[in-house]
Amino acid sequence: MKAAGDVALAGLERRLGYRFNAPELLKRALTHASAVAGGRGLPMNTYERLEFLGDRVLGLVVAEMLMEAFPDASEGDIAARFSHLVRNQACADTAVALDLGSAILLGGGEVQSGGREKSTILGDVCEAVIGAIYLDGGLGSAARFVRDNWRDRMLSRRTPTRDAKTALQEWSQSKGFGIPSYTIVDKTGPDHEPRFEVEVHIDNVAPGRGAGGARREAEQAAAAAVLVREGVWQEAG
Repeated sequence: MKAAGDVALAGLERRLGYRFNAPELLKRALTHASAVAGGRGLPMNTYERLEFLGDRVLGLVVAEMLMEAFPDASEGDIAARFSHLVRNQACADTAVALDLGSAILLGGGEVQSGGREKSTILGDVCEAVIGAIYLDGGLGSAARFVRDNWRDRMLSRRTPTRDAKTALQEWSQSKGFGIPSYTIVDKTGPDHEPRFEVEVHIDNVAPGRGAGGARREAEQAAAAAVLVREGVWQEAG
């Protein structure tokens, strides 16, 4: 009889559409630092290194998908679409669709604080799973996973997805307000899971704030907040 953990992993493999030759890779991709030695576990025992690898694999496959799907698009359009598709939130959305949250191995404190629903953790685990599939089955297997789970998102926007910081700079300069500047106003959380709060300043415009698991993500959120407030965008993102 299979152990409960093995049954859960088998169910996850069905959702992923990929069966691991080395199931320990999948387990590592699901292991948060808080679940290992009180949060002091070595990186090779958590998803961190796999996340690093998966991020690069995702970028390569998404770039190839965009080149194929939009053969007449400019480099700028491709870059804007790419940024939207590989950002942490896109990975987190995929993780939610695959119910990765229920399978993540977390320490007690992280469970209590709602770690299974945190976008940063979900996005990181999704990238780690991509890295694990790549190591287990090669680029072809990882590419199939990415294509299956990113194709609809890619095709749902037939017009370019504009980068919030770029859009804000273009708007600001068109109004004669100059170039926006970004300042970190707060940083919380442990080193392996920081949380940044950033404020964007523009002449003659009230500051805007945004938060995220990385400085770039927080800057994008701050820029989007100003764009929505000023009526340039109807919705953020």
